[in-house]
Amino acid sequence: MTTPASQPAIAVTGLRKSYGDKTVLDGIDLHVAPGTIFSLLGPNGAGKTTTVQILSTLIAADGGQVRVAGHDLARDPDAARAVIGVTGQFSAVDNLLTGEENLLLMARLRHLSRAEGRRRATELLQDFDLVEAGRKLVSTYSGGMRRRLDLAMTLVGDPAIIFLDEPTTGLDPRSRRTMWEIIRRLVARGVTIFLTTQYLEEADQLADRIALLDHGKLVAEGTASELKRLIPGGHVRLRFTDVQEMRKAAHVFGDVQRDDDALTLQVPSDGGVRSLRTLLDQLDRAAIEVEELSVHTPDLDDVFLTLTGRPADQSTGQHSEQASTTHEKELAR
Repeated sequence: MTTPASQPAIAVTGLRKSYGDKTVLDGIDLHVAPGTIFSLLGPNGAGKTTTVQILSTLIAADGGQVRVAGHDLARDPDAARAVIGVTGQFSAVDNLLTGEENLLLMARLRHLSRAEGRRRATELLQDFDLVEAGRKLVSTYSGGMRRRLDLAMTLVGDPAIIFLDEPTTGLDPRSRRTMWEIIRRLVARGVTIFLTTQYLEEADQLADRIALLDHGKLVAEGTASELKRLIPGGHVRLRFTDVQEMRKAAHVFGDVQRDDDALTLQVPSDGGVRSLRTLLDQLDRAAIEVEELSVHTPDLDDVFLTLTGRPADQSTGQHSEQASTTHEKELAR
């Protein structure tokens, strides 16, 4: 099942949520195109999990309008639930059942027939490379296997939109990359992914668009490349074999960082094609020979630090996030 290309998969306007005098979401707007990966980043306590729980109908918003797959959550949450899947931060699998039994249980909860449930379970075990493990108890699974099974259970109902809330937390690098490939395959089939993650490399690798949330407000949104260009510090590194060529280049470019021992110059640049073409034209006009050229741009860690004032791995605000989660669980009951 996929979302028609004529309408956004997720459309959010003025979303607000508070717990007592604590404002968790302060009027955010989001637009997610169908068949894409949209990543929401932010420090602990920024409101990421609250956003996911509202969009997946687990809790109600205090204000704003939300449409998921064209369905207004305030008016018809059941219609939205029928086309979405949710994978939370922790695997929601039953350790006392086998992998296959977990999938069959989910099929029954989705009201699939016995034959359709078995067909779907077999198909998903194959897709997620769990055929051999399918008849083993989940208690024997590795962390990566558990996360794959968790995502497979989300897909039993063939959702058009999947919310992944920190899906690779705690996984080793190999298992994380396996999950990335699975996510890419889902999107290639037309599924829309709404991803929150604490790994900036994950958002950089996967997301078509990224939004940065801080203190309940969106502080930036764009592609990974667009966000990186917001931050100063990008440069082109030029290496020379001759000190005279380096001095000529330093005269041409003026304000540059110079290393006489390494025979290198760092020329400020946003890393874009246009600025790189301009730099090469300047070198050609001055007949300057360069041995090596490399482009260096800020990464998402730099974006995160600059726009939020703290590094991505700093656990600021953890108490408020946990407090919000406690309230959300109570409301979900």
